[in-house]
Amino acid sequence: MPPAHSLPASAGRRTFLAQSLAAAGMLATSPWSTVLAAPLELVSNVTQLYPVRVARVLRPGNLNDVISAVEQWPGKIAIGGGRYSMGGQVAIAGGLHLDMRSLNRMVWLRPESRTVRVQAGMCWRDLQDLLDPLSLAVKTMQSYANFTVGGSVSVNAHGRYVGHGPVGNTVRALQLVLADGRVVEASPTENIDLFKASIGGYGAVGIITEVELDLAENVRIERSVRSIALADYADFFAREILNDPRCVLHNADLMPPRFDVARTVTWRTTDKELTETGRLVERDRSYAMQQPVIWAVTELPGGNALRRNVLWPMQHGKKSVKWLNLEASLDVAELEPLSRRLSSYVLQEYFIPRAGFMDFTHGLKDTLRRHRVNAVNVSLRHSPADTVSLLPWAATEVFSLVLYHKQGTSEEDCAAVGEWTRELIDLALAQGGRHYLPYQLHATPEQFAQAYPSAPALRALKQRVDPTGRLSNELWAKYL
Repeated sequence: MPPAHSLPASAGRRTFLAQSLAAAGMLATSPWSTVLAAPLELVSNVTQLYPVRVARVLRPGNLNDVISAVEQWPGKIAIGGGRYSMGGQVAIAGGLHLDMRSLNRMVWLRPESRTVRVQAGMCWRDLQDLLDPLSLAVKTMQSYANFTVGGSVSVNAHGRYVGHGPVGNTVRALQLVLADGRVVEASPTENIDLFKASIGGYGAVGIITEVELDLAENVRIERSVRSIALADYADFFAREILNDPRCVLHNADLMPPRFDVARTVTWRTTDKELTETGRLVERDRSYAMQQPVIWAVTELPGGNALRRNVLWPMQHGKKSVKWLNLEASLDVAELEPLSRRLSSYVLQEYFIPRAGFMDFTHGLKDTLRRHRVNAVNVSLRHSPADTVSLLPWAATEVFSLVLYHKQGTSEEDCAAVGEWTRELIDLALAQGGRHYLPYQLHATPEQFAQAYPSAPALRALKQRVDPTGRLSNELWAKYL
């Protein structure tokens, strides 16, 4: 993976591709011949780390545009949505980048059966606009609504929904464009292998163009907050959260430097009067006041104490009764810093079986301390075993630990993060756990193979449906 301030040797790859096509007699007749000779375009992500130089960015507006691109483009193709993955998962050096965000329409909505079918480039927030007037809600999604539906399925995202697991559990069917331009329908009963490989498959076997989803009712929810000793958290969660049918959303925060108290936030169904009457988070809300706050927490002396003793109680201390859709329509802009030029805020995530939860958490704390990691917090979630994806991050019931940290953007800073990240991956593997793949590609190929032992099955399926490896990205260029 290239360092933060360098770019892949894409020009060389582009020249090689052009020479190969010319030698095969294809370049003169290819509609892409002038594109291959043009300057490369930059595809970045939210962190501004690891940008990828691509030969072309194409924004398809319909299914036929996707098919034409696949049939006509002579090289490798990668697919992107909101670009919230952090290590080149949406692009391949010297290839074609399909920006799916213009493929953003609803195909159909059936309120009576609580199902919907949308184009893959629609973001969750746009879907919520259509669902809320019907008192419907997304059944499972991330904590923030900016992500595209297809991207969320491709990484098999999850959120705070109690007992739901990843978004793949709510997917009824997918429309895929394969590497040869064929359009296929995939579901738990049709093209099952492609269905399972596309959920959490990061575009390895097909381009997701439509997604059919289960929906839920938009309900009133009430927030409750408790502080639980970390050693008691697993029992508390099983007893009071997982077994309570009223619990809709739940997470807990562990804060530096001790990471020994789980500050839990649980949303339960209620009939109480609303304290917040909004239906959805306003799209034009300003978050300018939050930007200096996150800087202060990570840079000022006593920043950890400020967050722990002042900011967190201010955010969660008041009684709150609201609609589920209001809480589910959060805007990731509230996390955006003033600048990402010299430093960036980055996520990592580890999925740990309950038996290894405490050992991993203690090891995490030790690793962060030894490497002086500027951690903002660690958020705790839960997931049952994933029985849908071919490449599951939850092979068994797991707790997820989401590390949110600040790092420099220099090559040296990225290398240092890679060192302690590999330590954490080894620690997760030792506890029977796994690391999540949408983030920086610091894992070694050996660590990836150990964490995802079903990768050979994905590789074999890809060889069958995409034998020349046309569908690719920097993730699969490294690991698959």
